[in-house]
Amino acid sequence: MPLPAIDVIIPAIEKDLGTLPHVIDSVRSMVQHPIDTIMIVSPDTPKMRQLCARKRCVFVNENTVLPITKKHINYRSAKWDRSGWMYQQLLKLSGDKLSDRDYYLTIDADTVLLRPHRFMTEGGRTIFYYRNWSQPEYFVTYRKLMGRAKAAPRSFVTHYMLFKRSRVARLKRTIEDRHQTSWYKAILRSINRKKQFAFSEFETYGNYCHSYDPHGYRWKPARNVALSLKMSQLTPEKRRKLALSYRSVSLHKRKWYTRQHH
Repeated sequence: MPLPAIDVIIPAIEKDLGTLPHVIDSVRSMVQHPIDTIMIVSPDTPKMRQLCARKRCVFVNENTVLPITKKHINYRSAKWDRSGWMYQQLLKLSGDKLSDRDYYLTIDADTVLLRPHRFMTEGGRTIFYYRNWSQPEYFVTYRKLMGRAKAAPRSFVTHYMLFKRSRVARLKRTIEDRHQTSWYKAILRSINRKKQFAFSEFETYGNYCHSYDPHGYRWKPARNVALSLKMSQLTPEKRRKLALSYRSVSLHKRKWYTRQHH
């Protein structure tokens, strides 16, 4: 069974420009599915448009995707601001409106794939990459949203995920029916704004898939490593050495940490 063609959706901001070209290159070289369109969803700036033109990606103005923008979210404290981080999660869950493929892949704008990846088995089951720890507050919010506890034994938070468009749409309809409001308003009303990590699109979608069809997917260990490196330090030799132990590397730097890190 051939792997289905997919779209790729990457939310980004200008501070990601140091890593984003390399993320795009790693997707093209390491994702084994045929890739139709890579969409960069970001603020409308000349630099982002130039990058999209140079890398043959489709630019999507983030302010056109949802009826709300980052400024409407107001998820911050005196010490941190998570509004942009929250907004990019809502953008990923909007991929069912941006893509017309059956499946779309999202990846964080600071995560570079080191090894070949496939997101579907020969039998057509989705492959979810996993880690063994998560933020407890994600599941408090999940229970508020869905009316049930999380069911999956592992964490879906691995900085990238394949979404099935029809299932994303069904998840959002389920949230809307339960809360009698739009899905994104329900999410924003369900989070505890005093907590710095209050929602995960990956945990929400993954646990919904698990509750819907617990045997309909396969697990693979993510083996992601987070490093505080400049992109110039991630030389080909460094990548080869990292690839011996890891499937991907996330280059977390403080200036974009609040936007991208889970």
